Amino acid sequence: MYFSVIIPVYNRPEEIKELLESLLDSDYAKKYEIVIVEDGSTISCKEIVETYTNKLTISYYYKENSGPGDSRNFGMKMAKGDYFIIFDSDCIIPKHYLTEVEKELSTTYVDCFGGPDKALASFSDIQKAINFAMTSFLTTGGIRGGSEKINKFQPRSFNMGISKKAFQSSNGFGNIHPGEDPDLSIRLWNLGFKTRLFSKAFVFHKRRIDWEKFSIQVNKFGKARPILNNWYPKYNKLTYFFPSVFIIGFTIALFLSLFGIFIPIFGFVFYYILIFFVSSINNGSIKIGFLSVIAVSKQFFGYGRGFLESYLKITILKKKPEVVFPELFFKTKS
Repeated sequence: MYFSVIIPVYNRPEEIKELLESLLDSDYAKKYEIVIVEDGSTISCKEIVETYTNKLTISYYYKENSGPGDSRNFGMKMAKGDYFIIFDSDCIIPKHYLTEVEKELSTTYVDCFGGPDKALASFSDIQKAINFAMTSFLTTGGIRGGSEKINKFQPRSFNMGISKKAFQSSNGFGNIHPGEDPDLSIRLWNLGFKTRLFSKAFVFHKRRIDWEKFSIQVNKFGKARPILNNWYPKYNKLTYFFPSVFIIGFTIALFLSLFGIFIPIFGFVFYYILIFFVSSINNGSIKIGFLSVIAVSKQFFGYGRGFLESYLKITILKKKPEVVFPELFFKTKS
């Protein structure tokens, strides 16, 4: 089996440097290639990539901007391998990663897998708080942390693998973003392919975003989900409604407290206290515990509002997704 590591990048050369440095430390003994796809960047990583060409097997391509999904497809078309491993540019790869992936594929082969993400000690406090919100079992992010059913896992494109056969059969990622990864997973299931979680094949995911960008990101996640539910109603889950139910319940609890009914709001206060203590213990920092309360609030309220808006426009009013949410769709180029 020959791995091709596919990495799309947009205006983030320093991230590519960190990612490639981490791959230099890999304990994987077999040959593999790295395919860097510059997605119309104005700040190129070409010079950085060139400094690694004598250390790693790397191909570099520059293309017109068309989004991460299409860039991954472009990279897989250019790749020489028979199994593709896809990373976001803001990932740092543990030395055991490729060895672990080969071990899993040799034991129980699947045509598509995904792995969880973790935070490094060197990450900023905000990055660690966002990582907690996106991976903790106390939030909807638990599925990214590895708690989703192992044999019915929807891989996330910051850390996933797909066979050449599955890519060619499915034509890869669609033009929705975010949401392109669950869209691909479901189409693969419908084609008869299986997906699986490789719980030990984790990456360190930096997520170089501030609070505002994080809120925008999770809001887009919320908008994308009713679109996917509309496309694939068979795979709709009640858990997708949870952030919206949370913010509606929180609003009702605040309203009731104005009339002296405090029990509902105490439930939410208890939940936030639990978030604070669990994050503080996990991260060894009271400050990160406090920031995690902010991160979880932004996750729920951003996602929940996006979901409700999309549910109204897509599910109830039957509007066309590309028309009401053009920001979620890229024009396919490759």
